[in-house]
Formats: sequence, C-alpha cells, structure tokens
Amino acid sequence: MTYRAPVPDIVFTMRHVAGLDRAVADGVYGDLSVDLAETILDEAGRFANDVIAPLNREGDRHGAVFKDGQVTTAPGWKQAYRAWAEAGWNALPGPVEYGGQGLPTLLNSACVEMWNAASMAFGIGPVLTMGAIEALTTHASDDLKSRYLDKLVSGEWTATMNLTEPQAGSDLAALRSRAEPAGDGTYRITGQKIFITYGEHDLTDNIVHLVLARLPDAPAGTRGISLFLVPKFLPDGTRNDVRCHSIEHKLGIHASPTCTMIFGDEGGAVGWLVGEENRGLACMFTMMNNARLAVGLQGVAIAERAYQQALAYARERRQGRAIGAAEGMSPIAVHPDVQRNLLTMKALTAAARAICYMTAEAIDRAHLEQDPARRKKAHERASLLTPVAKAFSTDIGMEVASLGVQVHGGMGFIEETGAAQHFRDARIAPIYEGTNGIQAIDLVTRKLPLAGGETVRGQIASMRATVARLLKEGTPAFGATAPRLRDAVESLDRATGYLLQAVSSNAQGEALAGATPYLRLFALAQGGTALAEMALAAQALAKAGDTDPAHAGRIALCRFFAENIAVGARGLEETVMGGAGFLQDANLALAG
Repeated sequence: MTYRAPVPDIVFTMRHVAGLDRAVADGVYGDLSVDLAETILDEAGRFANDVIAPLNREGDRHGAVFKDGQVTTAPGWKQAYRAWAEAGWNALPGPVEYGGQGLPTLLNSACVEMWNAASMAFGIGPVLTMGAIEALTTHASDDLKSRYLDKLVSGEWTATMNLTEPQAGSDLAALRSRAEPAGDGTYRITGQKIFITYGEHDLTDNIVHLVLARLPDAPAGTRGISLFLVPKFLPDGTRNDVRCHSIEHKLGIHASPTCTMIFGDEGGAVGWLVGEENRGLACMFTMMNNARLAVGLQGVAIAERAYQQALAYARERRQGRAIGAAEGMSPIAVHPDVQRNLLTMKALTAAARAICYMTAEAIDRAHLEQDPARRKKAHERASLLTPVAKAFSTDIGMEVASLGVQVHGGMGFIEETGAAQHFRDARIAPIYEGTNGIQAIDLVTRKLPLAGGETVRGQIASMRATVARLLKEGTPAFGATAPRLRDAVESLDRATGYLLQAVSSNAQGEALAGATPYLRLFALAQGGTALAEMALAAQALAKAGDTDPAHAGRIALCRFFAENIAVGARGLEETVMGGAGFLQDANLALAG
C-alpha cells in the first residue's frame, strides 16, 4: 500500500496544538508565514510519497550489502538521497551562514515524520547529520565549522554518532576508546564502536564521524570523556585510519547499514577536538537531544504508515456480515472490534504527533525567544517534554504496528503485505538514542525537579485549562471527554506530587520503580488534552462555517481517546504510587 503524507493533519496539529500560528504572530519565526509553512510541507509530502516511499519495500528485501570493507546501499537509495539533498531538504533547519535555510525545528519535525513514514531506513540517516550540524555549530572551533559545516548542511557529506562500544551500551562510563594528542592540534583515535548507523555507505563521498573517547589523563567515568571529529577522508584527500569491520543482520530497517567501526588499525585515526577536553558528553548531548525528538517522530511515522495500510486493507477485505447489514459479506472495517483497533491506532498516532510537535515548538522558543526569561522557560519545557516525546511515541509506534498486523489477520504475518515490515522496523525505536526505560528515569529524576517542580506544574496547569474549556462547552458530541480527561490530569497531578517527594527525599527505589508507568501516564494526559485542543479548534471552525468534514472526525477521535484510552490513567497512577513493593520480592519472583 502506498504511503500518502497526511499533510492536512500535520498542519492542523502544528497550528492548533503546537502553536505555529502563535509563534508566527509573536515573531519567533521571523518571516515565516503559515501559508509558506504549508507550501513547504506540501512539497515535502510529494517528495516522500513519490520518491522515498516506493523504495521502502525494495530496501527491506535487498538491504545494505557489506563486501571488502565497502557498504552498498539498496537499489535506488543513492539516487533518492542525492535528489533529496539537491532539493534542499537536508539544509532546511541548517544555519544560514553555512548554506542552511534556518527554518524552525517544528517545520523540520513535520518533514522528518514524512521522510521516516515513507521509509524509516532512509529517514534515520539524515537525522544524524542534522544532529551533528547542531553539535558542531554549538561547540566546534571556527576552523572546524568552516571546513565541515557547509558540506554537512548541504548534504554533500553525512555524519554519524559514535558512542556505543561492546562493553559500554547505555553506561558510557565504561567507554574505552582512546585519544592521544599528536602535538600538532590533532589527536590519534583508537578503539571500536558498534551499532553505528550509516557508519559506512555509498551515498556520499565523505562521512564525518563524531566520536567519544578518553584522553590519557582523563578522569574516570563520564567526566573524562571528550568528543572528536574524525572524517573518513582527511582534508588533503587521503583516507583516514577508520574502517567498517562489518554490518549487523537485524530484525528491521534492513536498508540502513548498522556498522561496527574500527579506529586506529595503523596507529590512530586523525581527529580534532570538539569543544573542551573532558566535556565531550555535554557536546554529544546536543546531538542526542536532537536525535531523541527525531526518533520519537520515527515512532509517529511508523504508526502513521501502519495505520494507513491497515485502514486500506480493512476497507477492502470482506468477511462476515456486519450487524444490521444486508445479505453478503461486509468490509471488516465495519466490524466493531476492527473499528476499535483502527481507532486506537489513529488516536495513539495523533496524540504522539501532538506531543512531538509541542516539543519541537518549545525547542524553537528555547533558541529563538528574545527575552531571556521566556527562553529559559521554553528550554525547561522542552527538556520536560523530550523524554515523553521519545518514549511514548516509539512505544505507540510498536503498539500501532502490532495492531496493524492484527487487522490484516493471517496476511499480516506474511511478508507479502508489508504489515510485518512496519512491525519489524518499529522495534528499534524504543531502544536506540537512549532506551525508553532511561527516558523514563530521566523524566522522573532530572526533569520533574526542574525549576523546583514549577515546569511540570505549569504543564499540568495548561492541561487543566484545556479541560476547563471542554467542561464549559458541554457539547453532546464530546460525550464524556471532559470528565475522563479531567480524571487523567488529576491522576497525573497526584502521581507527580508523589514522585517529586520521592526524588527530594532520595527514595530512589520508589522513584525508579514508578518511572515507566509515570511517563505513560504523563503522555495519556498530555496527549488527551492535545487532542482536545484539536477538537475544540475543529468545533470552533465548524461553527464559523468551515465545512471541512475532518472537523467532525477530530472531535470523534478525541472522544474515543478520552473514553477508551485515557481511562487507563487511574491504574497507572496506582502503579506509580503503590507499585514499588515488587522491589522487595523481585529476586524471589525471578528466581523461579
């Protein structure tokens, strides 16, 4: 089934939840207008539909091929990438002084969703390059910027992020790669990195690796890590001492080469320090935070793709007779259980998209607001929302892709339909760029206490304001939306108070045990109230005479989410506040 970029839904979410109109009116986005943003997204949607999406199945079947140290991407991949870069899509969010267009993270986030929905294996490569651009723009020397940024911004070169080692996954304190000063301002890098996305490929002539390594006199742990720029080809055109040893055979995203990289076979790869010595993790986090939102958008993307395919199949597949239908078999899309699956897929996707776009808008304001106090507040809000955007969106990407297989029935388990590919591709997203368990721990232990808890309290107050507007409306079409979302927000508030107290009193076990259910609870309340904002906007537009039939659907979808999904908030609250007892008996339970 061919993907069609849902540009109207994307634009509606950007305008009525993420705050595109407000940001434009406030002057945050400079000369960008809503009309121009829509035009850009229409063009991006066409490229995703017509150029990238048709390659997705072939990329999955063919995969990336490793031979004699070289990686060859799937047929059509190189041509699609070059057309994509030449059209300026890589440069969309890049700094203007290095050839970028300087457009907002919010706009680029919508494009990232479309690239990844068209093909997740294609879309992940540019994500890393864009993250590297941000890291270099923020931390690199002027010399490195002038040498590398223009080619990275244009997409002529790509970039990678080299963190993970065989003995050091999420625990970067165990990192062993070394960097020896060469006495001429450069360093010699030695070590092995694994799981390096697009670490080797044939799409571009050069690849710029950002590598974490330790200096000889570095302190132990994460305080002793530095960041280095290590190009595949040196400025004089000679090959650097870095190579791809192998690529992984994976569950999904087969067309994206996941490489084991070896630095220093012949004495050490030449590298340049990015930022300060022993401050590499702070530099890399600039790249990782960018990537975490992008991976969240991958979750939205694969969910949207799986939903579109399941809906099309359900409308075509005839089996059984619906209640009240005439003679003959009915499309399975009219059967209540299938309808519930489809609505769950659509509602979760819409909620996750809204959270991701809200995060992107907060990131924009954190960079672009002129007032320092507003900029700081936006930064704190973006920090709070980022782990939710990453973890919830990738979790629902898996759930929605699984439901897509279910809607297809036995045919979903067969590779022929393509539903299985979405399920396989989605599985990596909750793992890379910081596992979702780590995102939950980050949310609870580091983000809830921001500004003494005022950041999260402010976010909950905003959710309450949305519920108050719903209660005031009292429209029959909303059903029990208002009371259900009110209950979800109040559950979130109580659980937040409990965890803030646990963190402040150093009750580490209680905080960590409740972290994952708390993140889900936060997302249900935030996602539900975001859908309510869309429903309220749709109702207002319909009352004003806008005849778009999608408005009634947005109200119905919000009601479904509130009455069928958000009701899980109370159980999550109880798990957060009373579920830590398992810690005492976990070893006993696991021993059997």
